Amino acid sequence: MTIRPTLFASALLLAITPIVHAQSSAADSAEFQACLQRLQPMASAKGVQRGTFERLTQGLEPDMSVIEKLDYQPEFRSAIWDYLSGLVDDERVAEGQAMLARHAETLKQVEQRFGVDPATVVAVWGVESNFGQTFGSYPLVQSLGTLSCFGRRQSYFRGELFSAMRIVQKGDVPVERLVGSWAGAFGHTQFMPSTFERLAVDFDGDGRADLMDNASDALASTANFLKKAGWRTGQPWGLEVKLPSGFNTANEGRRTKRAINEWVSRGVTSVDGSPLPTNAGSAGLLTPAGPTGPAFLVFRNFDAIYSYNAAESYGLAIAHLSDRLRGAGNFATPWPTDDPGISRAERRELQGLLILRGHDIGAVDGMLGEKSRAAIKIEQERLGQEPTGRGGMKILQALR
Repeated sequence: MTIRPTLFASALLLAITPIVHAQSSAADSAEFQACLQRLQPMASAKGVQRGTFERLTQGLEPDMSVIEKLDYQPEFRSAIWDYLSGLVDDERVAEGQAMLARHAETLKQVEQRFGVDPATVVAVWGVESNFGQTFGSYPLVQSLGTLSCFGRRQSYFRGELFSAMRIVQKGDVPVERLVGSWAGAFGHTQFMPSTFERLAVDFDGDGRADLMDNASDALASTANFLKKAGWRTGQPWGLEVKLPSGFNTANEGRRTKRAINEWVSRGVTSVDGSPLPTNAGSAGLLTPAGPTGPAFLVFRNFDAIYSYNAAESYGLAIAHLSDRLRGAGNFATPWPTDDPGISRAERRELQGLLILRGHDIGAVDGMLGEKSRAAIKIEQERLGQEPTGRGGMKILQALR
């Protein structure tokens, strides 16, 4: 599975919070320089000119913080309702609808060329970079160079490093603008360098594909990605369904596709009672919170979204946001929890309440990082709640 900055909620939050880069030791620096010397002939064999390699690596030091993130096992893992509440909220829907209007002509042309509807393309944009507001701040040559020499999956990251160098060499993106996530994704819709080389589109015809400073190129490139991933024009990604009582979800999933008439015969219905679509092919059953939570039949277009960042929670966030942008509401079935997730606006409110109680949590940014979670845990203990450090509706209402 490709490591990308939006791999689960925690990775997205890491990608858009202020970054403190780790200093390398003398031993790390020496090992890094030796590694770069070994990489140069490999880079040449992959089309990176020696002059390009030397220019991009001159004076380069490793950033060991990326190795910490590569090996990071978060002690706080988001439940699906927390993940979606932070990515698909009223604030993002309003911003996305504004982007649909602002870029209407471009999105119309993108749909005509690639067959992917505007709402889906803009949903990817919103989740990946908050509509171009949060790109990440890691210099890609440094982060990918470090990952090429230390830690796991060095071979994979070397390929991405050489791709990044070829992008600079070709002149598509200047090296000073080639910044992004710790894992190497960059631009409005967060392409990995190798994905950029395969699928980036010069949509405005200015001679270069630019995902950093050209939203039109980024939107077209996203549509191109989805088209190449098997997007079927005019067909739905899926829909929320209602399962009959006692329905056995064992061995069901996104990959286990069944004909619609089989789902009908097993008592599966749409949540609004309308007939299940028969023109979108077979469907798999997705139950991200188990059989008592929201359930979805997902078609081939969901698989195309999933391929953008191989996580079903991610795919559901894109799909749900695209529906919200078309005017749909929240899921009909509630999540199986007595402590629902909270939106980014509510997270900012929670942070403000923590500050009022004397906690130093840093900036009020709606991102519940380590300091915020530590403060939440203290308040939960004081209130007699389970001290999980999780920011949900219960702690917010208690502090209100």
